[in-house]
Amino acid sequence: MTTKLDRIDRRILSQLQEHGRLPIVELANRVNLTKTPCAQRVRRLEQEGIIRGYRADLDPAQLGAGHVLVVLVTMEKTSEDALDRFNAAVRLIPEVQGCYMVAGNFDYLLKVRTHDIAHYRAVLLQQIGRLPNVHQTHSFVVMELVKDDVTVPVPLDSLP
Repeated sequence: MTTKLDRIDRRILSQLQEHGRLPIVELANRVNLTKTPCAQRVRRLEQEGIIRGYRADLDPAQLGAGHVLVVLVTMEKTSEDALDRFNAAVRLIPEVQGCYMVAGNFDYLLKVRTHDIAHYRAVLLQQIGRLPNVHQTHSFVVMELVKDDVTVPVPLDSLP
């Protein structure tokens, strides 16, 4: 972390992750500040890129994307150019929710959401399997989503 965050900054981040639409007056009350200094801190956290944006938390199942798969991808080659081309192409597949380059027996781990197995099969054959330099994929159907948190832990007690 390049930016020094104090306890108030951390409380602001924690509150906004939990309640992104919190009015600035309510946020200020929750972190024991007045409105103007609180708004200035939020603006600074946004400008420094710590707060990247605000989003609605949607229920994927109700929107037809409740089928989750984990896909392990092995590359034919891992040159910088090959990885760059893969990274650029995988970003264009809307069903791929997460793409993680990993160390180990495979090169990438993908989190994919579709509405059913037929939809996934089409995504695999028409998009994931055609990504640049893909040698092999292994797919794992998620039977139960035990935890799927998108928040970042913000330690309030200890400061770096």
